[in-house]
Amino acid sequence: MRLALCVSSASALYAGVRRPPPALARYAAATMASWAEASAATDDATESIKANLASVTARVAAAAEKKGSTLSLIAVSKLKPLSAVAAAHAAGHRDFGENYVQELAEKGAASADVEGLRWHFIGSLQSNKVRQLCGVPNLACVHTVERAKIANALDRVWGELRPDAAPLAVFVQVNTSGEDSKGGCAPADAPALCETVQACERLTLTGLMCIGKYSGAEGDASPDFKVLAGCRDAAAAKLGVDVSTLGLSMGMSHDFEQAIDYDATHVRVGSTIFGARPPKGA
Repeated sequence: MRLALCVSSASALYAGVRRPPPALARYAAATMASWAEASAATDDATESIKANLASVTARVAAAAEKKGSTLSLIAVSKLKPLSAVAAAHAAGHRDFGENYVQELAEKGAASADVEGLRWHFIGSLQSNKVRQLCGVPNLACVHTVERAKIANALDRVWGELRPDAAPLAVFVQVNTSGEDSKGGCAPADAPALCETVQACERLTLTGLMCIGKYSGAEGDASPDFKVLAGCRDAAAAKLGVDVSTLGLSMGMSHDFEQAIDYDATHVRVGSTIFGARPPKGA
């Protein structure tokens, strides 16, 4: 079994973004630093991150071994400082993610020369941010393509900015619960959107993604996982490919082991690794 470890970081600078969330603004000065400065930081927080990562890694590995699958762990560190990402990187992780384009652009610039580092974008993406996103050094994957307009924009801009680069890996995001608060295309539209992505010369369809229930109190996320797996099967049939060629990005801190049981190939774990974040809008 291969376990690929991805670390997601979201810095807190929101220059140029209209009305940033207060929590992000509050963390702005603290989160940005040079990679050298961030790597030199040593405190209880960085040691805790390393210990938490080791624990989560072991849990993911055990679940993957039981399932007989290949897993990628994305550790989500939005509202956490660059030193948190550097600590995880020092522990051997190379795949990092971000929720906000501006933050990813700044973190990407700060780490442009870090050997082997790859960035994943896992947040909502607007078309007016596509060019900025595609300009991020070492961008490896976008997990949140929810409509054809975004797919076509990524395809065009990636080709313009990175004509010699490999195609950009993307996931199609599906709103499996039908909630207005969550992004993604309707499940019935997922196969057609996957077909659109497959037709894009500068994109590679990696799989499908969803955001399940945020917590146990909100409800059981397994229905979301089942819906996404069904969307994958339908997309594979429409594209004429084996279902094993399409990944599933699903599962978070409270349910990633359950998501693995439902065939997740990429899980996104944040607070269990990096600690609790301030409430949204705080």
